[in-house]
Amino acid sequence: MILTLIRHGLTEGNINGLYYGSTDIPLTSEGVRQLETLRDEGGYPKAKRYYTSGMLRTEQTFKILYGDVPHEALTDLREIDLGDFEMRSYEQLKDDPAFIEWITGDNEANVCPNGESGNIVTERALAAIKRIAEAGEDAVVITHSGVIGGVLSRLVGAGTRYDYKAEPGCGFMLEFENGSFRRIIKTVPDVQARSDAE
Repeated sequence: MILTLIRHGLTEGNINGLYYGSTDIPLTSEGVRQLETLRDEGGYPKAKRYYTSGMLRTEQTFKILYGDVPHEALTDLREIDLGDFEMRSYEQLKDDPAFIEWITGDNEANVCPNGESGNIVTERALAAIKRIAEAGEDAVVITHSGVIGGVLSRLVGAGTRYDYKAEPGCGFMLEFENGSFRRIIKTVPDVQARSDAE
């Protein structure tokens, strides 16, 4: 089966360089326009099953890319809860001892004050991905950059979440066989391949 992981569109948190994950903010008007352009250029796969993390920005992204297609929200695919660091910039946090400890330590293992760690997010996301893969039907998931990076670094068994960064509205197409990950097939949307074929 083919599983496609797509990051939601652009938000104010992205534009302003904020640490955020659990705050349920919407797409910006620019983010909406970018997604509409990507959609109109083509390259997004169709599937038998569709999922989002249930957060507003993933629901909005899904609606723009796929319209009124039925889908399921899986909350285990939501972004990290950054606790006390939510909706704050590096400039606002750089002198906070708790932030310094988190950012200079192992932030995969270190839990944000009143939040989660990277490992917690990846474990819950992998559990959701496993259920999707075991269904054996092609699926598209609209989720978050940290989720995509954490899941891919574990599935591939190499690199960190930062080595699998997806830009807003973009992602990766993966192949599974009998519920087990095989390989990354390509990135999406596949606009370049479509252009080459014309």
